Amino acid sequence: MKFSEQWLREWVSPQLSTQAMADQITMAGLEVDAVEAVAASFSGVVVAEVLTKEKHPDADKLNVCTVNDGSDEPVQVVCGAANVDIGQKIPFAQVGGVLPGDFKIKKAKLRGVESRGMICSASELGLEEETSPGILVLPESAPVGVDFREFMHLDDMTIEVDLTPNRGDCLSIKGLAREVGVLNRLAVNEPADEPVTAEIEDTFTVNIEAPEKCPRYVGRVIKGVDVKAETPLWMVERLRRSGVRSIDPVVDITNYVMLELGQPLHAFDRVNLSGNIIVRLAQSGEQLTLLDGQKVALRPETLVIADQAGPLAMAGIMGGENSGVSESTETIFLESAFFTPLAIAGQARSYGLHTDASHRFERGVDPELASSAIERATRLLIDICGGQAGPLTECKSDADMPAPSTILLREARLESALSKKLASDDVTDILKRLGLDVTQKAEGWLVVAPSWRFDVAIEEDLIEEIARIHGYNNLPVRRPAARLALRSADEATLTHAQLRRQMVARGFQEAVTYSFVAPELQAALLPDAVSPVLANPISADLSVMRASLFPGLVRAMEHNLNRQQTRVRLFETGLVFNGELDQLSQVPMMGALACGSRETEGWSGSKERIDFYDLKGDLESLLGLGGNLDAWRFEPAEHPALHPGQSAEILFNGEHAGWIGTLHPRVRATLGLKVDAVLFEVRLDTLSQGKIPAFEALSRYPEVRRDLAFIIKDEVPVQALLDCAREKAGDYLKDIKLFDVYAGKGVAEAHKSIALGLTWQHPSRTLNDEEINQLVDNIVTQVRVQLEAELRG
Repeated sequence: MKFSEQWLREWVSPQLSTQAMADQITMAGLEVDAVEAVAASFSGVVVAEVLTKEKHPDADKLNVCTVNDGSDEPVQVVCGAANVDIGQKIPFAQVGGVLPGDFKIKKAKLRGVESRGMICSASELGLEEETSPGILVLPESAPVGVDFREFMHLDDMTIEVDLTPNRGDCLSIKGLAREVGVLNRLAVNEPADEPVTAEIEDTFTVNIEAPEKCPRYVGRVIKGVDVKAETPLWMVERLRRSGVRSIDPVVDITNYVMLELGQPLHAFDRVNLSGNIIVRLAQSGEQLTLLDGQKVALRPETLVIADQAGPLAMAGIMGGENSGVSESTETIFLESAFFTPLAIAGQARSYGLHTDASHRFERGVDPELASSAIERATRLLIDICGGQAGPLTECKSDADMPAPSTILLREARLESALSKKLASDDVTDILKRLGLDVTQKAEGWLVVAPSWRFDVAIEEDLIEEIARIHGYNNLPVRRPAARLALRSADEATLTHAQLRRQMVARGFQEAVTYSFVAPELQAALLPDAVSPVLANPISADLSVMRASLFPGLVRAMEHNLNRQQTRVRLFETGLVFNGELDQLSQVPMMGALACGSRETEGWSGSKERIDFYDLKGDLESLLGLGGNLDAWRFEPAEHPALHPGQSAEILFNGEHAGWIGTLHPRVRATLGLKVDAVLFEVRLDTLSQGKIPAFEALSRYPEVRRDLAFIIKDEVPVQALLDCAREKAGDYLKDIKLFDVYAGKGVAEAHKSIALGLTWQHPSRTLNDEEINQLVDNIVTQVRVQLEAELRG
C-alpha cells in the first residue's frame, strides 16, 4: 500500500515528523518499506499564463509565446510543445531556476529568437517517469505567480507499507488513519459527505444466486455523466502518489474511493446491460473478454457479474470490455459489493491476473462499507462529471453476512502472554480505541470486533492487538533459559552433511529444485506415479508434487545443457511425495545425475562418455562411507525412466532402497535431449545407516591366493558368480575380486570369461594346499551346478 503523507494527514495528523510516523507505523506491525519524495528537487518554477502565441519565423515546430509569470512585464519564451495555447495556466521555469538533474535555466536564443525561461512538461519536472507528450496544463483557477511546488503541494512524501495478509483493513487511507489515530490517541476526520439525494427514479434490478459468495450487492444508476470531463489535478496527483495512473474521470473516481475507503467499485455502461444484474457462478463454456483485452474461458467455480446476455465481469477481479465505460457513455451503473475472501482467493492468480480489487477482496473488505463507498463515489462523480443519481439498489442475504466475532479475553491469559500486568482501564482504553465493543467481566473482557476488523477472531488476536498498541518496546525482555547439554552423536549414523561432502568430493554440485514439477515431465519419467496436484500452483509448470527426484534433476540438466555446459554432475537431497493426500507418504531421498565426458577437458584426459558403471562407482563410494557395503546389492530390474538392460534396483538388507540406470531413450526423445545421462535415487534413511568399526587383530600368517576364470553365459550377472563363490569359499575367505572380463576369440558366442581373485588367511595358522584345493573344488562344483559355468582352460 502506497500513499501520500499529506493525504493521510488530512484524516489524522500527529505531531510527528515523517520518519517518526513511519517508525511508529512499523513498530505497530505495519512495516514501512520506503519513504520517498513525491517529486524531484527543483526551484524557480511558478504558475504562469500564456498571453500570446506566434509561429517561430525560422522553425515550423517552434512557437514564440509571451507569458505572465506574476512579474512586472510579460516574458518572451520559445516553446516546442504542440499543445501550448493562449490562456493556458502552465508551470514556468524562470531564468535562474534549476530543474531536476541540475538543469539551470538561462537566457538563450533559439533560431535567433530570445527565450527567457521554459514552459515545462510533467516529465521535465520529475512528475512522470516517461517523456510527456506536451506541456503540463494547470487548472484555470491556478493563481499566477505562485510557486509551483507550493501550488501542487509537492513538498510531500510517499510512504509504502508492506502489509501482512491479515491486515486488509489497512489497504486504504481510512484504515491507515484509524491505526495512526489509535497509536496517537487522536480522532480521525472523515470526509463529511451527505448521502446523495436521488433525482431520478431509474433503477436496475439485482439478483444474487450465490449469496454464500456475495451476500451483499449495492448498485446505482447515474444519468447524464460527462465521461470526457477532466479529472481534477488534485485527484490525479493523489492517484499518482499512490502508484495509480489516471485514465478517465469515472475510472479515476472508482480508484480514488478504493484507495480512500478500501472498497473496490466498478462502473458499467448502462446501455450495454440487458435484463438485470445476476451474481452467479460461471456456466460451462462461457467466455469473457476483460478490460485489458485478454479473452478467458471461465471455469464453473468462478463468480461472475452477469446480465441476461451473459457474463459482464469477473466478480472482485476485473470487468469486461464490452460493458465497460467508453467515451460515448452517458449513463452508468455503479457497483459496490461485498465478496467473501474465499470466493475470490486464488481466482485471479489461476487466470494469470492480479488486480487492486482482487488484492483487497482476497484479504477481506469491510462488509458494511459498500453503501458508504458508493455514496462517496456518487458525490465525486456528480461534482466532476455531472449527472443525476437514482436511488440505491441493494440486494443482501443477512444469513450469509459475516457475523461479528465475540471473544472473551481473560486477564490471566493476557498477563501470561505479555509477561506484564496491564491496568484494566488501560486494556479497556486500547480495545475501545481500536473500535471494539468492550464489556468488563469478572475474568476479563468480553469483546465484539467491528466489521472492519475481520482478522480479530480469537483471544490471541486480541492479545496481539494490545501488545502492539501498548508497544512492543514497553514489554519486558526475558531471555530464555535452557540446558545447553551436548547432544550425543550416533557413530553408526551418517549425517546428511557427510553424504553431501562425499558427493562434492566426487566432483558433483548440489542442486536445489522445486518440490513441484510439470505434470507432463513427471508423466514422461514416471507414468504410473500418483502424487498430489496443487489447487493453486505457482505456475502451470509447477503444479504437481514430485514423486521422484528424477524430474527436477533432468530439468536442471536440461537448463545447463541449454547454456553450453556439456559436462553436468548434479546431486540433490529432498522429499518425494507418493499417494493421494489422505494416504500421502513423504520420503527423504538422495539423487544424482551425470552426463557428458568421463573426465574434465585437458591434454591428458580421455574423451570417453560417462556410463552406468561410472555413476555406480560414485554411488558405491557413498555406500562405503557407512562401513557396511556388504548390506547393499544391485539387482537387474526395469524402471519406466531408465534404459532396459542398463538399470538396476538398489537393495539394502534385501529391501528396496532405490534405483540406478541410464535415462530411457524414449524419455530422451520425449524431452528432446541429445545426450545420454545416468542417474540414481536412494532413500536417505538407508544411506545414513552405517556400522561401527570393530578392531580385528592382523594375522601373522601368510595369505593364500587362487585365481579362477569361468566361462558363463552373457545374461548371467557377475553378482551371481560372486555369491556362489562366497557360499563355498569357507570361513577364512579374506577377499574376492573381479579382475578380468573377456569376450572374443577362444570364448564361445554369447558367453564371457570372468576372472576372480580369491584370497584366504587364517588368524592362527598357515592354511595348507589341501584345504585350499578342497575349497576351490567346492566353488567350481557349485558354479557348475547353479550357473552352468565351466572353469576356463
